[in-house]
Amino acid sequence: MSRTAGSHRTHPIRILATACAAAAGLSLAVGCSSKEEERGEAAGGVPVVEKGKLTTCTHLPYPPFQFEQGGKVVGFDVALVDLVAKNLKVEQKIVDTPFENFKTGAFLNSGQCDLAAAGMTITDERKKNVDFSVPYFDATQALLATRKSGVTSLAEVKAKGAKLGAQAETTGESYAKSHGFDPVSFESSDAVLNGLRTGQVDAVVIDYPVVQGWLKDKANADAFALGQNIETGEQYGFSVKKGNAKLRAAIDKAITDAKADGTYKKLYEQWIGPLPEGRS
Repeated sequence: MSRTAGSHRTHPIRILATACAAAAGLSLAVGCSSKEEERGEAAGGVPVVEKGKLTTCTHLPYPPFQFEQGGKVVGFDVALVDLVAKNLKVEQKIVDTPFENFKTGAFLNSGQCDLAAAGMTITDERKKNVDFSVPYFDATQALLATRKSGVTSLAEVKAKGAKLGAQAETTGESYAKSHGFDPVSFESSDAVLNGLRTGQVDAVVIDYPVVQGWLKDKANADAFALGQNIETGEQYGFSVKKGNAKLRAAIDKAITDAKADGTYKKLYEQWIGPLPEGRS
């Protein structure tokens, strides 16, 4: 199957208010961080690229991990990073950036962001360019197909010559390619869903929690069917610039403490669903 030409749209860098910031009356702003902005230091001597802020690079939308709702950026990743920001006595600021930069750590290295949070799988390839926190989420991939296609597995996609799609630069796309597919590439999860709706593809491989979120909508549940669940052993992590040990330690502590005191379970159930047995 051929890759759709022009599937990557231009994606501007946007600075967005988090739920906490919006609640305080801060409006969404568009633009890049000024190179003249004063760098600062958070609690515990943790360096930050902007005084009083913990600047997070993400890629919107990717529900339930990060997405805009009522003029605010919310989601599971956002809530966890807010815990880090609270411990550091700063406020989280979110910058929306292209996902392809997450592999290289470009915005971390250029000093535009302190960390990246984007439902990002920890891989050896990415570890060459960034340092990861402890894992905060165990992920699986899923096949979602149009009901009229009748496919429920990758084997059936291949046998029927159906069109397969995936989000560009993700492990879902990599998985599909490693199993002999040439998936249609979409720039965002919203574009993936639109590709299914408009018949550009018959099925997609994408993170299971994303599929769960889509299927909560009755129109989606009527049009699409959940097929094969693909266990890949993936784990998500937040990334920081290589060598930023103080911030990585602060992120690790927030995640570990949240799992110990029940906060993680509460946030997981709020944004994703029931916490699987055996996971704290």
